Amino acid sequence: MIAVFFVVWWITFVALANMGVKTQAEAGEIVAGTPASAPHKTRIGRNALWTTLVSAIIVAIIYWVITYSGLTLDDYPFMPEFIDYK
Repeated sequence: MIAVFFVVWWITFVALANMGVKTQAEAGEIVAGTPASAPHKTRIGRNALWTTLVSAIIVAIIYWVITYSGLTLDDYPFMPEFIDYK
């Protein structure tokens, strides 16, 4: 389950990375030598905390579905197995 958390964490981090980011142009403080679209403050720690919280909720839902919901792989449709006519 730790591998699932790792994958979900990175996907969530990429999805949440740009939320709430203010550019230097929006802040009105452009540092010389940087583009105006560069972030004003990165707040990587806050993003990592939010990512961890959201990922924990998503992984808890996945764990519940796998463990307690009664759903199995037989409940999901798969591609048919094609017969090899050699």
